[in-house]
Amino acid sequence: MSDTLLEVRDLRVEFRTRDGVAKAVNGVSYAVDAGETLAVLGESGSGKSVTAQAVMGILDTPPARITGGEILFKGRDLLTLKEEARRRIRGAEMAMVFQDALSALNPVLTVGDQLGEMFVVHRGMSKRDARAKAVELMDRVRIPAARERVGQYPHQFSGGMRQRIMIAMAMALEPALIIADEPTTALDVTVQAQIMELLAELRRDLGMGLILITHDLGVVADVADRIAVMYAGRIVETAPVHDLYKEPAHPYTAGLLDSIPRLTHKGRELYAIKGMPPSLLDIPPGCPFHPRCPRARDVCRIDEPPLHEVSDERGSACHFWKETLHAADS
Repeated sequence: MSDTLLEVRDLRVEFRTRDGVAKAVNGVSYAVDAGETLAVLGESGSGKSVTAQAVMGILDTPPARITGGEILFKGRDLLTLKEEARRRIRGAEMAMVFQDALSALNPVLTVGDQLGEMFVVHRGMSKRDARAKAVELMDRVRIPAARERVGQYPHQFSGGMRQRIMIAMAMALEPALIIADEPTTALDVTVQAQIMELLAELRRDLGMGLILITHDLGVVADVADRIAVMYAGRIVETAPVHDLYKEPAHPYTAGLLDSIPRLTHKGRELYAIKGMPPSLLDIPPGCPFHPRCPRARDVCRIDEPPLHEVSDERGSACHFWKETLHAADS
């Protein structure tokens, strides 16, 4: 791996609402290198997307407010930059693929105009040259008959094709880092596999870093290098992908893995983690997972566990992570 592209340190984000303060991100730290894919996993409301939006600088403020931490991109703390400087970084140096392509794309502009705008704004190209670049991008993400379809509108494409256009837009200026937020949502299994294969191929070809946000462990198994598991705005486990699948070191991760349907479980009832994630307006004391954890003890209800070092490349925010590892072994 080369030098670190992005390092998030102790990031904290809250939302002020009429019902109180929602602590959406509570001390998140992770790093991504060039050529590396980091998958960020967790249920809805765990803080995955809010963290990514904070990195991109696209949080709605208010109600969102960054209350602490650092976001270092190529050594620069993005939180100290003025908006104009951050705008120059977005798109050119880091880009984001949103989960709902139909909402993210402008319905009254052709896909060619939207792709070409990147080159007009950031590279000063003429509209004619930018349109030619748009065709090249559509070819690169394998949209058939790109030259004929460049003048069409988003609603004239299928869901999978729209997601390819979003990926083309993100990698248009060959940024060093791409954040893909649930890029396979609402797509069928075959198209999901094609989108993940495309992202992995572009990462290899461009040598970029990739942050893949998802709630689906099955989606990232073949493409991620490392995984960070989030729960209630915190990272509860980090590990290389194969280590995590083989031996989870946190009960929440173990529960997510047990929830994956398997052919060997034919005829059995699917496993589900009991209970619901906590309200971010009222996160329980101690370990936030303890109301749902089958291994919870008194200390879990009182003391919030730090991210214990399991090994050089692994961490687990569980007081009893050794027991979880031994259970996985057995």
